[in-house]
Amino acid sequence: MAGGGHASYIDLPAEYRGSSRQICGLFPFSSGAGSPLAGVPLGSNLLTGNIVGLDHFTAYQRGLIPNPSVYFMSNPSLGKSTLVGKIVIGLDAFGVLSMTLGDVKGEHVLRTRMMGGQVIRLGNDRGYLNPLDSGIATRAAERLTGDLRKEVLAEAHYHRKSLLTALLTVGRGTTITEEETIVLDKALRILFDKFDGVPLVKDLSQVIADRPEAIRNAVLDRGDDGRYADSTDSLRKSLNGIADGSTIGGMFSKHTTARLDINRSSVFDLSAIDDTLPEQQAAAMLASWSTGFAAVKVSQVLADAGLEPRRNYNIVLDELWRALRIGRGIVDRADSLTRLNRHQGVGQMMISHTLKDFDAVADAADRKKAQGFAERCAMIVMGGLNRSEMAAVQDLRNMTRAERQRIISWSDVKNTTSRGGEQAPFGRGKFLIKLGQGPGIPVETRLTSIEDRVADTNKRWDRLRKEGLTPEEIEEQLGITDEDVNGDGANDGQNEETRDEAA
Repeated sequence: MAGGGHASYIDLPAEYRGSSRQICGLFPFSSGAGSPLAGVPLGSNLLTGNIVGLDHFTAYQRGLIPNPSVYFMSNPSLGKSTLVGKIVIGLDAFGVLSMTLGDVKGEHVLRTRMMGGQVIRLGNDRGYLNPLDSGIATRAAERLTGDLRKEVLAEAHYHRKSLLTALLTVGRGTTITEEETIVLDKALRILFDKFDGVPLVKDLSQVIADRPEAIRNAVLDRGDDGRYADSTDSLRKSLNGIADGSTIGGMFSKHTTARLDINRSSVFDLSAIDDTLPEQQAAAMLASWSTGFAAVKVSQVLADAGLEPRRNYNIVLDELWRALRIGRGIVDRADSLTRLNRHQGVGQMMISHTLKDFDAVADAADRKKAQGFAERCAMIVMGGLNRSEMAAVQDLRNMTRAERQRIISWSDVKNTTSRGGEQAPFGRGKFLIKLGQGPGIPVETRLTSIEDRVADTNKRWDRLRKEGLTPEEIEEQLGITDEDVNGDGANDGQNEETRDEAA
């Protein structure tokens, strides 16, 4: 304006985003955007205000990252689970099914229910998972022939053996011996050759107690019952501990109450297991991981045979450090499970608080392997982290000084801002996304009304859970009573004799 004098400050002009077809007439006043639109809309770029759309599946399909995996880390209460849920909902809309394999806080239960997914509860007599039940593989084998049928049956045997090995490791705190591994393998083969229906762990222990010739030869007892007992008693004691619930809870002592449905999203709800029972939590998490990954493999084989459509699965591993801290051998098990081939159409979301969570792993070799979980993830999402974390983060991804300072500033929960009439931590909902070693993308999460309602419901769920209410009582108070929480096929794990008795 004439006579207005010198302008010491000029506001930046508003930026708008559009396709080249829409804004071509504005040339040369248009420029390429610095924020990707490759997947689920997350929010706005904190530097430019542009909308950011990004998820690990779409980023992989667009060639932005080499594998569809993402690692989330942030201090508590800064919106990490909300962002994870936002991506899960978006992927569900894109046709990608999510399996949340071990929800220890119940944070993903209501979201999964509202997406029409399946809730499988374990622990505290609310749900059981029989480690010898390979119902998904058995039903798939009935539809297959030739090499694919053999592949599924062999995979089912491996699943049963590896899951039992993991549960035994958790119960003991140490890995089982080479001799016990051989005995376990032989006993499983003998049991499934002769048993009609779905056996339980107690039936497996009885097979060993019967001293079959194949196991006698394996332990080289030379006809001496004393030598046989010396070789097998320790394994039988551990199996009996699982069968009667005296070591890692009774959730593995009965027939499976709800088999995983590979046709919809799902969550294993472990919130009934108290935090004071870390061994039970770890056992339930490992069982969830094993069951989920086994189901994915079966789904891919059925798709290879042309019997089922090819499905993409998003595996969510939350609070994974809880299982890794238990003892030696668990990290190896988790490492083998999480090395899924990206060509199978499977992506992973690993969630933890900080990289220091892996310090809870006692063994140095296991700790190094556990740290490799984050290194393998092509996409890293960081919320507020303490200054002491920056050295470890710098080893994982190149960070500029500005990026480090931004992440540290978000970690101060005492620094608050007003949101929706309430005071919230300044860093809540703010994340830095790193694709490879390039510059990070600072994002402030924006929730739709539906996403905000789900997030609020989860907060109420957490508050009611802390008041000591059961999951069923919580759902009743929240008004969610429209369907059986265990989903379809709640009694599929029972054998024919049990089902006849129930009828």
